[in-house]
Amino acid sequence: MWDILEVTHEGTNDVKRARKDALIQEYELLKMQQGETIVDVQNGFTHIVNHLIGLRKQFDKEELNIKILRCLDRSYQPKVTAISETRDLTTLTTTALFAKLSGHELEITRLKEMETVEKKTRSPQDKGYRCRIQ
Repeated sequence: MWDILEVTHEGTNDVKRARKDALIQEYELLKMQQGETIVDVQNGFTHIVNHLIGLRKQFDKEELNIKILRCLDRSYQPKVTAISETRDLTTLTTTALFAKLSGHELEITRLKEMETVEKKTRSPQDKGYRCRIQ
């Protein structure tokens, strides 16, 4: 009876293997899409990794952290470089990494908003140089 329940809810070994292969491919192809936030990336990443762990795939912290850093778009490159050079990716948790990336995203958003406000408030004669030498 237990075997029937297990196959009914988890599938046969072939089904598990096929699901695992599909999730591994999804994991390998994971990239941040235009317009996605760090929270979106984190949700997708966590979903895939949790399902793979449920299918007995093992990851170490460094592997997961490297994958996260490599899947980000170019706007995160300075932060990726800083984290890679200053942090031990073998001990950094993915939660802490995503928190650092979220902070960076907030800062980028704040700077873009300031630039937008600055452009709107600038008068027509200010279109030249910002600093004038007198």
